[in-house]
Amino acid sequence: MKKKLMIKIPDVVIILLFAALTVYSGYMVFATGASGTPMVVIQGPGNRTWVHRLDTNDVIRVRGVLGDDTVIIIQDGEVWAESSPCDNQVCVGMGRIHAGSWWPFVACLPNNVMFMVEGIDDNTGIDGAAR
Repeated sequence: MKKKLMIKIPDVVIILLFAALTVYSGYMVFATGASGTPMVVIQGPGNRTWVHRLDTNDVIRVRGVLGDDTVIIIQDGEVWAESSPCDNQVCVGMGRIHAGSWWPFVACLPNNVMFMVEGIDDNTGIDGAAR
């Protein structure tokens, strides 16, 4: 004889509580967004980290594990790898990223250097999906 699945009131309350918590968490993460000036976070060998504002113009040289510098340029709200000592130059070929980029980080794996843009640009009025 088959037993019927009995859903009780406490079960419904728990399910609704978890559903409400999930919706609220999603709202807090995605709807409110980050505010302020987008930042460039650069990570180098030995977990060394540098943070620069994206709205500045700067040239940063990060000494990597290959012994030479990966040159990172921040200019006009964009950041890119200008040069790197590795053979394949993938990080240089990844191009420029900015606060609205669909790909928010660039990595030079052979030299153990990575940089990313954190935060959003509140001045655009357009989200990444509309571009």
